[in-house]
Amino acid sequence: MSEYIVTGGRRLDGAVVDVEIREGRIDRIVSAGEGDPSSFPADRRYDADGRLVTPPLIEPHVHLDATGTAGDPSWNESGTLAEGIDVWAAYKEDITVADIVERATRTVEWYAANGVTRIRTHADTTEPSLTTVEALLELRDRVSDLVDLQVVAFPQDGVFTAEGNEDLLREAVEMGVDVIGAIPHNEHTREDGVESVRTVCDLAESHDLPLDLHIDETDDPGSRFTEVLASEALKRDIGERTTASHTTAMHSYNNAYADKLISLLAESGVSVVTNPPDNSVLQGSYDDYPRRRGHTRIDELHAAGVTVGLGHDSVLDPWYHYGQADPLDAAFVLLHYAHMAGRGDVSRLWEMLTDANAEVFGVDGYGLREGAEGSLVVFDSPDGFNALRTRAPRTLVLRDGEPTARTEPARTTVHRDDGSRAVDFHRG
Repeated sequence: MSEYIVTGGRRLDGAVVDVEIREGRIDRIVSAGEGDPSSFPADRRYDADGRLVTPPLIEPHVHLDATGTAGDPSWNESGTLAEGIDVWAAYKEDITVADIVERATRTVEWYAANGVTRIRTHADTTEPSLTTVEALLELRDRVSDLVDLQVVAFPQDGVFTAEGNEDLLREAVEMGVDVIGAIPHNEHTREDGVESVRTVCDLAESHDLPLDLHIDETDDPGSRFTEVLASEALKRDIGERTTASHTTAMHSYNNAYADKLISLLAESGVSVVTNPPDNSVLQGSYDDYPRRRGHTRIDELHAAGVTVGLGHDSVLDPWYHYGQADPLDAAFVLLHYAHMAGRGDVSRLWEMLTDANAEVFGVDGYGLREGAEGSLVVFDSPDGFNALRTRAPRTLVLRDGEPTARTEPARTTVHRDDGSRAVDFHRG
């Protein structure tokens, strides 16, 4: 049917509106009370009652091939990226398509319940049978009723660290992935790292695919591959289709070099995706005190006009043992971790969760506006601040005018000597 009306929803700008969706697109947005609920069937009406309404959420960076494997075959006790890679290497020795699809489907359903309608997932192409790629391509079809899934060909162990890795990457591209990745800081030498960037740029151009590289995900200030990616993107005019994920070494660069790099990123049009949950536990692991935060320079990137998306990265895997596939959890970590706890940072965090992530994903027709896709999320919260504060439940999720998830929030009663009363954590 692809039609729905949400009445009394409060936008991020504070306006209370009625949103009418017809033929899968937003047909009208009018002031609350001016909509026409009677023209919609009874089961196609929802009274938001002043709750926050936003465009759908987008996950720009996650590893669905590894989700749900935390503790199997062992825990990442050192909390380092390197041990996580070793644990994953042991797990994937006996990996199967059915195993990946089962675990990943559960996590996708969690994402859908949390208001996500698009997910970009990385698939490890250094697994010799490419079972990971096969499984996530199968998953892309299986969950198409819930989310749009992009699969990134990601050489987890590096392109040139073992014979055959480059061939596996090229084979994965031929299998029909959506995006091409790399991990230049994991190559054995600076020269191999530079060559890996150029190789995937060539591959992306020849197949007309976007790029999303894990890059400079380290505390090492000598790791400087983001400059190579930005330079190649600028020369090839592919910056708008290129993403630099993590860039945590930027935290440890001297200010003069960081300023030069950020200017280059801005000029090239390359986007950055930060992943606070993983970055907060993996970076600084080798430090004594004081320990670096090991996080990219969000404020300076924003000031330069660089698009910065916000991802979760891992859900219950060897790199991050926690998580429930909620982008608001990632935002909550970020607001602490990046010193974005000011009241004025609320709008910036929501811009990262919505418009910036949509730009990274390459979405057309996105937003809470007339003519855009008929997709939205209703939060059990009156505004963006309280939604972040409590990671408020999503009471309704619409995708192209069709409901994909509903949540009935729990209500708490506190018993006092003078009588019981309801406590509402989410409404402020």
